[in-house]
Amino acid sequence: MTAEPVARNRVDRRRERTRNALLGAARKFLSEGRSAVSIQEITDAADVGFGSFYNHFESKEQLFDEAVRSALQVYSEMRDVIVSLYDDPAEVFAVSFRMTGRLQRQVPEIVRVVLNSGMSIMLRDEGLAPRARRDIIAAQEAGRFEPMDPDMAVMAAGGSLLGLLQLLDARPDVDGGKLSDEMTFHVLRMFGMNKRAAQKLTSTELPPLPQM
Repeated sequence: MTAEPVARNRVDRRRERTRNALLGAARKFLSEGRSAVSIQEITDAADVGFGSFYNHFESKEQLFDEAVRSALQVYSEMRDVIVSLYDDPAEVFAVSFRMTGRLQRQVPEIVRVVLNSGMSIMLRDEGLAPRARRDIIAAQEAGRFEPMDPDMAVMAAGGSLLGLLQLLDARPDVDGGKLSDEMTFHVLRMFGMNKRAAQKLTSTELPPLPQM
């Protein structure tokens, strides 16, 4: 009576390994901007059988969408741990922005998946956009940011963030932390924060990023 659950668990673990291998291969291709690859190329890169692909995903598009989702989940989990230390919604937004820039140096493959997704990443229901929207609305309600349509504010912040990440990716020699803080300062100013307050929020020491 005990053999059946053990066997089922072994199957589940094997399925999970295969699925994770496919997601890892998809993230690598997306980070390289190679979304036109075939399913055969994906399964070869994942070192799994071609037929096993359809045990997990209906199409390449579904796999790539899930790969982006998984990259955003990695970011979200790291971000949520860090911002739980703060109460001021404007500081939560600033810390999130500063942290995301620094992630480019720590997890470049994950960040390139985000980059190669473009501004559409800011229209998704998970990851960057809903958290930024929530923080911006809370900061507006607290009087820390001036009133602005939340969706427009999210897109403005998202464009600045993707521009920062693209610059950091193109210039591995620059100080990523310094550039991230500078861009955060300008975004805070764009949202109506005065110079002194923006400088204060971008000059405080950040907690260490969680290790991947």
